[in-house]
Amino acid sequence: MQEGMGRLVNIIARTILSILGVIAGYQLAQYLSSSSWWPTSAWIWGMAMWGFVIMIPALLGYLLAPLFVRGIARIGIIFERSLQTFAWQDLFVAILGLIIGLIVANLLAMPLSSIPNLGFYLAILLNVVLGYVGLILFLKRKDEIISMWSSFELLRDRLHLKGKKMREEFDHDSIKLLDTSALIDGRILDIAKVGFIEGVMCIPGFVLLELQAIADSTDPLRRAKGRRGMEVVEELQKLPNFKLEILEQPLKELKVDTVDEGLIELAKKLKAKIITTDYNLNKIASIQGLDVLNVNDLANALKPVLIPGETLEVDVIKEGKEPNQGVAYLTDGTMLVVEDGEKYIGKRVEVVITSLLQTSAGRMIFGRVRRVTS
Repeated sequence: MQEGMGRLVNIIARTILSILGVIAGYQLAQYLSSSSWWPTSAWIWGMAMWGFVIMIPALLGYLLAPLFVRGIARIGIIFERSLQTFAWQDLFVAILGLIIGLIVANLLAMPLSSIPNLGFYLAILLNVVLGYVGLILFLKRKDEIISMWSSFELLRDRLHLKGKKMREEFDHDSIKLLDTSALIDGRILDIAKVGFIEGVMCIPGFVLLELQAIADSTDPLRRAKGRRGMEVVEELQKLPNFKLEILEQPLKELKVDTVDEGLIELAKKLKAKIITTDYNLNKIASIQGLDVLNVNDLANALKPVLIPGETLEVDVIKEGKEPNQGVAYLTDGTMLVVEDGEKYIGKRVEVVITSLLQTSAGRMIFGRVRRVTS
């Protein structure tokens, strides 16, 4: 397949270069025919000279076509390899510098074009030199140009020059960044389904990459968690009346190394809130003055309110840490420590609440057995 394509490209290149050679030879023959040494006595010699002058460039074009194709292919490979290590901001700034350099070169070349014989060549020289100078100059001043562009965007936001749709979709006060732990946890999907989240929900690209790495893990548990997170992303995208955006923001652009650092920097940049279940990320973001929405805090806030003196029926399922203690769990997963409940393991009892303890790990409830129900 590739060999056939290579032959076709060579045929096309040879045809084109041969035609260009014929055109160039014809123009050269026209110029030379006015010379004194050009044969004019016999028309057959004149025609032979015309054919000879035309055929030489055409033959050169035919013979050099494969070398030309190989050279173009090699330049393309070098260019492609360079682009793989070239950030898109660098590419954008380089193209912008090249365009401005060419515009300046052509403005300067306009008055020089009237110079006989030299005007055309001076214009080409100016385009090459100033285009290169603009490209290099803009690349060296890349950071300043990007920061200036960001300042223009901030000014545009302040002057309310965005359209209504853009204001609605990217209002900084309503942007929420989802981290990996919240996607793996999965409860964010249920919260989104019931409509308790407003604004734009954003998932940075580096979070998706981390999810993919977890999903490709050799550890079965980590692999299951990663796939669960990817499924949650797919389900969020399918929800009606729910805005989910994927932010293509590499960690390299944020000048950080880890996903947590990238989330914090991106939240600062967008003035967004972070949705997470990661205790450490929660603390670090809070210390830096960012708003954090912890799904665990929401779950604790929604647990039923119990006060000392209330009674409820539970199943004592295991021993507690202290002697004679039993442990039971409420339907929402809250631990209930039953005093003197060790002897009731495997039984259903009615418990009177005696005290409650709120810890960083969640809420614990203490009670004592009132009576055995079964």
